[in-house]
Parts: sequence; structure tokens; C-alpha cells
Amino acid sequence: MKYFFEDFGRVFRAFLEIFSSIFNFLNYLLNFPMRMKIIDSYAEEFGTTDWILLLVANLVLIALLIVLIILFVKLFRRIFRFRIPVKEYDRMKDQVRSLQRDLMRANYEKDKLLSMKIAELGGDPEEALKALRDELAPEGEEVEEGETTEEMVSANRNTFESPCVDPSSNRFFRLTSVDNFYKTSYVPPTYDNDITLPEFCERFRAYAASQLHLYYDIDMMRYFVAAMGTARIIILQGISGTGKTSLPYAFGKFVQKDTSLVSVQPSWRERTELYGYYNEFTKKYSETDFLRAIYEANYYRDPHILILDEMNIARVEYYFAEMLSILEMPRVEEWKVDIVTATWDDDPCLIHDGTVQIPNNVWFVGTINNDDSTFAVADKVYDRAIPIDLDSRADPFTCDPVDPVYISTDRLNQLFDEAKQTYQLSSEMEEKLEVLNAYLIKNFRLAFGNRIIKQISDFVPCFIACGGTEAQAVDFIVAKKVLRKFESLSLGFMKDDLAKFNTYLDRLFGKDVMAICKAYVELLRKNN
Repeated sequence: MKYFFEDFGRVFRAFLEIFSSIFNFLNYLLNFPMRMKIIDSYAEEFGTTDWILLLVANLVLIALLIVLIILFVKLFRRIFRFRIPVKEYDRMKDQVRSLQRDLMRANYEKDKLLSMKIAELGGDPEEALKALRDELAPEGEEVEEGETTEEMVSANRNTFESPCVDPSSNRFFRLTSVDNFYKTSYVPPTYDNDITLPEFCERFRAYAASQLHLYYDIDMMRYFVAAMGTARIIILQGISGTGKTSLPYAFGKFVQKDTSLVSVQPSWRERTELYGYYNEFTKKYSETDFLRAIYEANYYRDPHILILDEMNIARVEYYFAEMLSILEMPRVEEWKVDIVTATWDDDPCLIHDGTVQIPNNVWFVGTINNDDSTFAVADKVYDRAIPIDLDSRADPFTCDPVDPVYISTDRLNQLFDEAKQTYQLSSEMEEKLEVLNAYLIKNFRLAFGNRIIKQISDFVPCFIACGGTEAQAVDFIVAKKVLRKFESLSLGFMKDDLAKFNTYLDRLFGKDVMAICKAYVELLRKNN
């Protein structure tokens, strides 16, 4: 007991001294009679300035006291505020989710009931709908005039917020699963936004060779990357086994965002083959890989390529016509595809007014085999795309292993925009293209359209920024976008004109500058 009083008593006395100090502090601060005596003892010596300083000092003390009181009140509130136990919180959260599902089902049943009642009543649908809204509204609550059933359902869409929705009970199983993943598990990468276009092309080629054993010429990489800066649709055509599908596949691996592969089927004839459809029997939406890819791309900023493999095994202008029109819209905000005509409460988060946004980080790459089992691709498809021929495989080469990169679409588009400002077509090349246009009109009744002129002015700067030359870029784009239209002419009667045209190219641009154009024209002469 002696030890206890001597040792632990010191601890208790320390606590008492703390409280005593606080008491003494408050006593000195609030003991106004004592403070008045002190002031009286100095009052005879105070001048006007002294009295002003005295007033200021006391105001500061009062302010300090108020601040201390407020801080102590907040501290005690935080310490002693009411807290819900963890188990009780989880139970309440489960109840909220259950109420949310019940509300969704109730609204859906109400919507069906309204439709059935209106059908039974007949007459003016607006009058019937108004009467039923008044009948179904909660007692004492008025329904806003002019509010439709869909608006009533939509008003309750965000009544309860939940981070995830059960996909098994949703008509969009795959899209809802995408929502859940990006709400709970997705971690955005750290992008390497210091990379330049020449470095990007060189590393892309070295990565494909060292990591995937896919070999391409550096010019092919420049054509592909420059095409991404020119159009949203790229067509890779050539004989089987030259790496048409492997090139965009390698790009996806290089930027660490795997490409989405959609195998086109011969039976495809309409838009539902790409976007899916709502099955009235199962009450589920038949979701496609294509729809899932463009929907998911809204969640991240990585560049993503969607491959339409064997694109022309069905008629492209049938199933892809809507996408061609959408991508022609001048503003990205207008790139929207209609999915459903009516929205439900539990529809995926990124379906707005029944539409899905096509983001600007998606490029569509179609592979084409020109043989007897495929259809010819219409001009409207070629005009909106950048075609690239892969007719041969590059020789294998060795290089040091190269790691993949993370690059954001914003950075990639920024590089393309900077290239278009820095490497614009030279005035000399523009004059030559105008002369070539006049020659084609006069001798072949072909002309550069406005779309082709825009594509040339975009492709050439991007190709130069990737490490190429202006002459190479013009040679490639003229061959793929302008001279391709020769195939629609009766070339069997124009072989002499084609030979003269090759001579004209040498005279206009220089000896063998337009090598790709001349090789293409010579091929047309031999095959017709």
C-alpha cells in the first residue's frame, strides 16, 4: 500500500495538476475583478493610445476564448457522437438494396398495368392515361400534368444509389457486369505520355518482333499509326497469312489494352448482328461482343481497337451502314447508337435515353480477303476508311526485347493534332495534287472528293510525324484513296492511257517518287 500511494499517487497527482492548470488558466482568464484591479493600478499612466491597445488586447482575448470553446465543443461532439454498429450498418445497407429491387419491380409492374388499362379503356389515350395516373398516385399526392409513364419510372431511377447491381436479374447481364467491375475493381494505369510518334512506331515494331515474333516493315507501322490519326475505320486487305489480324492484335498487346475480335458471319444482313436486340420472350437483351466493347470503352482512356475479322464475308454496307453514318458526325458527342426504345430502372449506367456513346478511344479495323467467297466492298465503305495492303510478310529480324507502353488516347490524339499543325502539306505538293486532280478529271473522269482531300491533309502530317517523308505519304494515300477508283472503270480499253499515266506521274512528281502508285497502275494493266 505504501508503494501504491507513493508510485501511483504520483501519476494521479500529475493528472490533478493538469486539471488544476486548466482551472488556473480559466481563473486567470475569467477573473474580471482581479483584472480590473490591475487595470486601475495602471490607469493613471495610460494615454489615449494605451487605452486603444488595451481594448484591442481584450478583444483578441475574447476572440481566442470563443475559438477555444468552439473547438472543445466540436471535439466532444466527435468523441461522443452516435455511431451505428458495423453489423447494424450492413443490415441497413442490405435493406436499402432490397427496397431498391422492390421499387424497380413495382414501377415496372405499374408501367405494365398502365398499358393494359389504357388498352382496355380505349378512347383517347391521353385522357385514359391521365385518369389512370390520378388513380394510381398515392393518396393525397398529385401527379404532375403531362408526365408520362416513362418519366414517372425514370424519376425513381436514382431514388436509391447502389454501387453494384445484380447482373442475373438485369436484362443487360454483360453490360451490368462491366459496370460492377469498373465501380469496384478497376484501377487506371499510369500513362507514359512522354513518348513521341517516331519512338512509338519504332517501339511498336520492336515489341511485335521481340515479344510476339511478328515482323513488319517500319513503314507499315507508320501507315497504321498515321491511319489512326486520319480515320476511325482502317481496312487491312491482302492474301491470307500476311498478318492482317496480327497487326491490330499486336497493337493491343503493345498498349496493354487487348483488342476485341468480332468474327463476321456470312448471314449478317442488319444492325442487330453488331448491337444485339431485346428478346421479348426471355425479357433479356441479346448482347454482342461488339456492343460490350464500345460500351466498356467509355470507362477507360486507353486506345482500343475493335477488329471485324473477315469483314467482307457478308455485305459490309448492310450491317455496318449505321456505324458509317454515325462516325461521319462532326462532333464526338453525336456518336451515339440506339440500343433500346424504352429505358428501365436497372439499365446499365452508361445507357442514356436508350443510346450508348461511341467514345473517341475506339478504332475499327476490318480485315478483308479478296477471293470468290467474299463480297466486293462498296465505295461508301472505302471512302470513309484508310485501306492498307498487306501482300507480303517482312523478313524476320532480331532486336532487344521491348516492354509494352501505357499511352492515353488523349495523348495520342494530342500528338496527331500537333502533327497536323506542324507538318502541313507544302504549297508545292498542294499545287502538284491540284494538277494531278485536273489530269484525272480530263483523262479518266475521276476527281478528288472533299472527304479524300481532308484525309490527305490529315494523313500526310501524321505520317511525317511518325518518321516518314511527305513524298512517301502522298504516294501511299493517293494510291489507296484515289487510284483505287480505277477499278470501277473499263480498264481493258485503257491500257495505253494507264501507261501514259505512269509516265505523267514521273514527270509531275519526279522519277520513281510515286512508286506505290506506279506499281498499282501496272498491276491494273496486267490484270485487265
